Amino acid sequence: MSQPKDRIVVASDVNSRDGIGVEIYRDDELVIEIFRDDTEKTRTVTVFKESVTLELMQECIEIFKKEIPWDFIEYDE
Repeated sequence: MSQPKDRIVVASDVNSRDGIGVEIYRDDELVIEIFRDDTEKTRTVTVFKESVTLELMQECIEIFKKEIPWDFIEYDE
């Protein structure tokens, strides 16, 4: 059995939400997105598969922590 091919995309979104996140693809299929929304001051995980292993979820969280600054951007009001 061959190893799955993983790809990580760091992407920002300023349309329906305002922030930055990581998308994790496995064999060219979007599996998990972790997003930091600076307006709402939230970090969310969206899972696009019916189930993922705990090990993959932990790996994705570590990727997010490494790639995305933890602090929210503060906007002047």
